[in-house]
Amino acid sequence: MIEWLFSPWVIIIIVLAVVIGNIAALKHTANMKFDQNPKVQSRKQQLDRLNELDKKKYGDQDKTKKGP
Repeated sequence: MIEWLFSPWVIIIIVLAVVIGNIAALKHTANMKFDQNPKVQSRKQQLDRLNELDKKKYGDQDKTKKGP
């Protein structure tokens, strides 16, 4: 059994499988974009969206004044 495991054909097949698997993994991950701070970006987008909605609702009024 052990001599079958160390035969050149089995070793070649194992090496090819590893190389092809690594190439497939590299192709799969080649175009991924990794955001360094995804929480900061999403918070900034949320704040921008809230500011837009606030401007739509209240316009350019002075928010420090209270009452009508």
